[in-house]
Amino acid sequence: MLRQQLEAIELKTLCDQASFSSRTQGRRSPEPADPMRPAYQHDRDRVIHTKAFRRLAGKTQVFLAPVGDHYRTRMTHTLEVTQVGRTIARSLGLNEMLVEAIGMGHDLGHTPFGHAGERHLRKLIPGGFHHVRQSLRVVEKLARNGRGLNLHEEVLDGIAKHSKGRGRLITDNQATLAMTLEGQVLRLADIIAYVNHDFDDACRAGLMKPDELPKTIDSVLGSRGPERLECLVKDVVEATREVGLRRVMMSDEVCEALEAFRDVLYERVYLTETLVTSFDRTGRILEFLWEYFMADEDRFRTEFSAGDPEEPHWRCVADFVTGMTDRYAMRLFEELFMPRSWSVV
Repeated sequence: MLRQQLEAIELKTLCDQASFSSRTQGRRSPEPADPMRPAYQHDRDRVIHTKAFRRLAGKTQVFLAPVGDHYRTRMTHTLEVTQVGRTIARSLGLNEMLVEAIGMGHDLGHTPFGHAGERHLRKLIPGGFHHVRQSLRVVEKLARNGRGLNLHEEVLDGIAKHSKGRGRLITDNQATLAMTLEGQVLRLADIIAYVNHDFDDACRAGLMKPDELPKTIDSVLGSRGPERLECLVKDVVEATREVGLRRVMMSDEVCEALEAFRDVLYERVYLTETLVTSFDRTGRILEFLWEYFMADEDRFRTEFSAGDPEEPHWRCVADFVTGMTDRYAMRLFEELFMPRSWSVV
């Protein structure tokens, strides 16, 4: 079979520390292997064909409903993260398809309106909310009309371990360390991609200028986007090779510069009054929708045909609201709450 031929190629071409498709820990619900596609390629395909993946094109990365064709969305972020990850994986002899499967699925659980939407929903949803948990819920439960995708353990683990927040990038905390080197690659590829493309978007929006990064960052990473990307990718590859591929690493100097780059974006972009004020308004849209859906379970299930009848009502509402695109949330808010002009015939 073609799958077995491709698995044999992996065994011949990848490094000893790679995650081989033929040696996967398997799916939680056993099913026959695909005759053509190795395990992680099959998982990648399943993720790409979900509705949740397509909705990423309508979800905010940093700037809400920007006027302009070149600002990033969650979809373009996902593609850039995955490409950075694959470049690193290929250079190290790791399994690119596993990196891609994790990358394509890592942000499926993001809310409308970016991290501001997540902050508002965290206060509304019982037990709180985190996009990583929701990404796992999408692939394990919600996708394919409630059947889930039944992905392999290595992919689920990579999705679960990708988030960093503002913490240290390289730590010895086993709770945040993916079981595979490919999962560890994706975790660093995520921040390498977003600091560079968010800075580019911030410059396009006029919040920063291309030459405004502190010299301590430019002197290490470079003064242009392509230079910074090349420096960061090369550093991950070289530092990981230096430790014999025991884990995915960065040099201290480059890691510190990358963390400083991230901190500048928090101070000058993510937490600026302009963006915070704009997103606080969108947060109130989510609050209105949440209250409307929660007020009448029968109406919610009748009007939107949403949720598993065996799930608690709040859980179904949470899944519905977090899955919305920005445009759909704003349009639905307008339909439900904004007065309409009266036309006289």
